[in-house]
Amino acid sequence: MFDGLATWWDNAELWLAQLWFPLQFLLVIAVLAPLCVGTAWLIDRIVDRVAAWLRPGRDEDVSSRS
Repeated sequence: MFDGLATWWDNAELWLAQLWFPLQFLLVIAVLAPLCVGTAWLIDRIVDRVAAWLRPGRDEDVSSRS
């Protein structure tokens, strides 16, 4: 199974390497741009949730000021 996967990957890599550079660029951007946007969105959501979990709640903040 891994031999078939390795052969497929080698063929895909060879095909991409032989393309005209502007087409290579467009294909890489078409794959990487959505991947990067999705990863950035996921990181943003995780950071928001962790920050909300770590910050004191409104009730705790009001009682500490009095």
